[in-house]
Amino acid sequence: MAFGDQPAYLRVAGDLRQKIVAGELPPHTRLPSQARIREQYGVSDTVALEARKVLMAEGLVEGRSGSGTYVRERPERRLVVRTGYRSVGESTPFRQEQADPKVKGTWESRSEQGAATAAVAERLRISVGDKVMRTDYLFRCSGEPAMLSTSWEPLALTGRTPVMLPEEGPLAGRGVVERMAAIDLIVDNVTEEISARPGLAQEALALGGVPGHWVLVVARTYFAGGCPVETADVVMLAERHRVAYHLPVK
Repeated sequence: MAFGDQPAYLRVAGDLRQKIVAGELPPHTRLPSQARIREQYGVSDTVALEARKVLMAEGLVEGRSGSGTYVRERPERRLVVRTGYRSVGESTPFRQEQADPKVKGTWESRSEQGAATAAVAERLRISVGDKVMRTDYLFRCSGEPAMLSTSWEPLALTGRTPVMLPEEGPLAGRGVVERMAAIDLIVDNVTEEISARPGLAQEALALGGVPGHWVLVVARTYFAGGCPVETADVVMLAERHRVAYHLPVK
C-alpha cells in the first residue's frame, strides 16, 4: 500500500507524531482537540478520534480526565548491557549489568514454593506440577523502579540445601552461578531470548509506566551440564531501556 493510500487516521496520526518528535508539540502541550483535528485535516470525527487513539497506544500522548490529551514527556532510555556472567565472587547479575558504575542497584524480593506451570516445566525440563522455588524481584536504579524479574528453580535440585532460598542463607544475593557451584552444579551455559509485548497492568504499576505500553522481556535460562538449573523472565519498559550485548570472541 502506497503512503498516499494509507487510511486517513494513520496519515493524521503520522503528521501529529512528526510534530511531537520534532518538538513542535513539546511535552505537556495539549494535543489539538478532536474538533481542531477535524477542521485542520478535513476529516471526520471518527478519523480524528482514531488518530488520537493511535498516538495514545504508542505512548506519545496521555489523556487527563476532564482536561484533554497531552504530549507525554519521553524518558531518557537507559542502556542495559549484557556481557555474560562472571563467576565466583560477584553479586547478582543485576549489578553486573549496570552500564554506569555510578548507578546504585538495589532490589526487593519474595520467594515461595509452588508448582511448575506448563511453560515453566518446559523451560526447566521437568514435569508440570513439580515443585519449584519462585522468586519475584523488583530492581531499582538510584531508587527508581527499573525492572522486574521472576525466577524459578527446581526444588529437586536445590531443595533442602543451603541455597534453596536465593536471597537467604550464606550465599544470599550472590547470583545463580555461585549458588549452584556451592551444591556442585557448575553453570556452563546461559541462554537469553528477547521479545516484546504489551505490559500487564500490574507490571506497569510496579514500574511506574502506563498499562498497555510495551515491555521488553528477557527469558533467561542457566544450564549446568545441559540441565536447566534456573529460568527467569526479566521485564522492563521498552520506552525506557535499550538492551546491548557484548559477546566475547573465543
